[in-house]
Amino acid sequence: MSLVAAFPVHGRLAAEDWPQFLGPHRNGSTTNAIDIKSLSDGPQKAWSRKVGHGFGGPVIADGHLILHHREGDNEVVESWDLVNGTPQWRHAYPTHYEDDFGFDDGPRASPAVSDGQVLTFGAEGRLTSLRLEDGKENWHVDTLSRFKSDKGFFGLASSPLVVRDLVLVNIGGPGAGVGAFKLSTGDVAWKLTDDEAGYASPVMSGSGSDALALFFTRAGLVAVQPGTGTLVLTHPWRSRQRASVNAASPLVSGTQIFLTASYGTGAVLLSRTGNQMSEVWSGDSALSAHYATPVLVDGHLYGFHGRTESKPAFRCVEWATGRVAWSVDGFGAGTVVSTGKLLVTLLESGELAVLEASQKAPHELARTQVLGTGTRSPFALADGYLAARDPRQLVVLKVR
Repeated sequence: MSLVAAFPVHGRLAAEDWPQFLGPHRNGSTTNAIDIKSLSDGPQKAWSRKVGHGFGGPVIADGHLILHHREGDNEVVESWDLVNGTPQWRHAYPTHYEDDFGFDDGPRASPAVSDGQVLTFGAEGRLTSLRLEDGKENWHVDTLSRFKSDKGFFGLASSPLVVRDLVLVNIGGPGAGVGAFKLSTGDVAWKLTDDEAGYASPVMSGSGSDALALFFTRAGLVAVQPGTGTLVLTHPWRSRQRASVNAASPLVSGTQIFLTASYGTGAVLLSRTGNQMSEVWSGDSALSAHYATPVLVDGHLYGFHGRTESKPAFRCVEWATGRVAWSVDGFGAGTVVSTGKLLVTLLESGELAVLEASQKAPHELARTQVLGTGTRSPFALADGYLAARDPRQLVVLKVR
């Protein structure tokens, strides 16, 4: 179910925008076309910029390309013109985040755009609302100090989800494991659970009175009525070891919900009947995602199986049964987007690879180098452009 279909956002969002994490439908799918020949010949670079630290990906809305990154001791939100890269505005605020494991010290979450606002969530848990027009601050909430959140292993990383007049995030504090803030003011609308945050971002399931906000916390699935903050159900699903994360967001198809995690956890397909959940299938041998959310095309999942340091496989898995239709071993880690019958993958090597979304056999159609190594951030595909970043630069390619 599309976020826009289930909960209309205010303001103008073009049909081909990529206004939030995982795109217009919050599931990694889009109707935006991509020209295979242009990739085979080497994609045309529209523009590029040197950028700071961070794992959050760019978003595209109303002609703006927006990125949240870190330069020096500041987290920075910047907006450029999508077509020509002209700077539009820049907003910075101080950060003191230090990664305990020596990894990147920038923000981990992608922004969200709704109702003329840009919502960001920093590595230290600062939730900020800026005006899309000029980057002026509307409000901010320091969730780390206010809710006594734990910064976790690698900082906070929940990409905001806008549902009507609310902003939903995984907070990760006592009594505030998950929560919602008023879009207009930043005031707390509701907060629930003691769950640690993990690294997944919330999504929506269903519509109307049956709609649920789904949070994949460190402990498992938490389903909440977004308007009232009523806890509807939970389903434990977490790693068998302490040093672990739940990082891939839930995927929804009808009344079924798919969860996947690495670290010996594996995948599970859940079926919801009223306020009850039952397991359809589960196991660690089908599709155990380290950090990238898979995509669903024609009843089959496509995604990365295995931890990034072990050079994961890229797989096609039957949604209904968990049966592996095919697997390309040693494909490498990365992120994936579906557009029609195509799968667009951006690998940590900086390569862009396009495959046919076929359940019969893997068929790679194009591959080209577009960025440097260490590319982990999700990319955006909108209006004939693909925007992606590595640890050093942001690049915008013409792909249609």
